[in-house]
Amino acid sequence: MRNSYLPLSTNHRSSSVNSTWEPDGVTFFIIQGLANLGKKERIILFVILLLGYIIILGGNSMIIYVAMTDPKLNSPMYFFLYNLSFVDILYTTTTIPKMLSGFLTDMNTISVVGCFLQMHFVIQLGVTEKAILTVMAYDRYVAICNPLRYAAIMTRSIQLLLIAGAWGFSIFCTLPATSMSLQRPYCGPNVVKNGWCDPSSVRRLVCADTSVDNIVSLSLSWAILALLTTGVLILTSYVLIGLSMLKMGVAQRLKAFGTCATHLTVVSIAYSSASCVYISYRVVNFSSEVRIIVAVLFTALTPLLNPMIYSLRNKELRESIRRTMHRFRIATVLRTKDVNTGS
Repeated sequence: MRNSYLPLSTNHRSSSVNSTWEPDGVTFFIIQGLANLGKKERIILFVILLLGYIIILGGNSMIIYVAMTDPKLNSPMYFFLYNLSFVDILYTTTTIPKMLSGFLTDMNTISVVGCFLQMHFVIQLGVTEKAILTVMAYDRYVAICNPLRYAAIMTRSIQLLLIAGAWGFSIFCTLPATSMSLQRPYCGPNVVKNGWCDPSSVRRLVCADTSVDNIVSLSLSWAILALLTTGVLILTSYVLIGLSMLKMGVAQRLKAFGTCATHLTVVSIAYSSASCVYISYRVVNFSSEVRIIVAVLFTALTPLLNPMIYSLRNKELRESIRRTMHRFRIATVLRTKDVNTGS
């Protein structure tokens, strides 16, 4: 097992692990990750995580491509969907590549600035994902409860405004907490006991005794504000949708439920994942390795399943992907023929 107390800066005066720390503070952090596992286990986890990351990139990139290029997918729902896929790609790219590199090196380091940038974007993109899911719930509410005015309400400018609002909300919820964390002194152990720089792990390294509790409560309050606000808005949208469906006939009710089922599935997975990660950090008996594995699984779960759920349950999207793949195959065949003819 590696010693957690490693030099904090390049001007550390002694190689002894018990020596005193330099007063100028840390110059980098060490991401502990799953470094305590054996080499074989780390290689297995590396391959699994790499395959999952490739699937996330491929699936979400396909949704972005078909939603932006297929003229049949011009409804607001698909505009919000490819924005969600874009956020999922950024969200996983913020954490997974760094974790993958950690499986292949003896010491996975990150600069102080890089650590706080990673912390900020992990929180912000997570909140942005929930905010876009909230926007999609509103879109379903307008489509079902006010279908005659749907096109007039969900104009392109309104769609852009809603997406801008989702990003603005995420910045509002995360910037104060990460800014205050960055201003705190870090002069002690610099080992982050997680797979990436998450707030709950980094704040344990703060030197100032009197400010630790304030940082903890501040970070949690902003996270809870983001989850509760978006969760309540989504729940309100579906309560109103449910009340509207009670007034419909059986055929209309089934059709309305079909348009909401996919989004409801994704919302359930996203909020269940967030709850599991939160609980894993609050249960003291969980080891750091278990918390990391839980966090990685549930962080990657929603971006991994989103393309599968939407492509399996949405006929229009499924047919669009099929048409796109058919065009790719034709283009590949024609290109091969040209090459053979030219040679």
